[in-house]
Amino acid sequence: MMTPWIAALLTLFAWWFSTGVILWAVKRADRIGEGAHLRTTLWCLPILGLGAYGLYATSALSTVAGVSGAFLSALAVWGWIELAFLCGVITGPNVRPCPAGIAPWERFMRAWGTIAHSEALLVVTLLAITALCWNAPNTIGMWTFITLFFARISAKLNVYLGVPKINVEFLPSPVRHLASHFRVGPISWFFPVSITALSLAFACWLERAVTQDAGSASLIGFTILAALTALALIEHWLMALPVPDAKLWRWMIPDAAPKPTQTKQHDNTATP
Repeated sequence: MMTPWIAALLTLFAWWFSTGVILWAVKRADRIGEGAHLRTTLWCLPILGLGAYGLYATSALSTVAGVSGAFLSALAVWGWIELAFLCGVITGPNVRPCPAGIAPWERFMRAWGTIAHSEALLVVTLLAITALCWNAPNTIGMWTFITLFFARISAKLNVYLGVPKINVEFLPSPVRHLASHFRVGPISWFFPVSITALSLAFACWLERAVTQDAGSASLIGFTILAALTALALIEHWLMALPVPDAKLWRWMIPDAAPKPTQTKQHDNTATP
């Protein structure tokens, strides 16, 4: 029997491991070179297909296995879209760094242009999952994707408006221009709004979880959503606190390709 503690640990591990696998894949493609990012995205298409089928199959299963499978299926769909974005396959029409000193409106339009196609795909996927699961017995997959979607929108707005700490070391080469659109500095007005919204969402999921019967699928489902929202809340705080969170995944990332060493040539001819 799955307990709420096991469900929370499953959520934590799935979030950490899937993030690490995506970073490993895109960094490996960086090492291989031309064409590797597209090939990596295409090779991982079965993950998207399995996730989509899993959401369909589990939407009618109001069991512990059903809600766990729905969560993992939504994470698979989300993960493939994230992989396609980081590989530069589905990003936006703007692939240039942001010039310094431009007007705020132009900066916003340039920043939007870097992610427009990916965001459109996320919205379409969100609508499709909502249409599939809205009146289904199991809606955990839908709420998982909704939570990931709005947490990511919040994070993107925060790094655009300004936060004290932004990890750019994991950005692969196809999207390295994104760093020029970030703003490292004091937190903006949007940060406390984000923290408040995520805290309320976490409290909502937690309140619903504690009212469910022990061992029920609803208890496990709401625990998963509460844990996922708590992770999003922690991610936001890590943008404002000097915590070396990058160490969570750095050990999973392949080392950069070694640079060719230049052999020093010694001239044995006599110098006049």
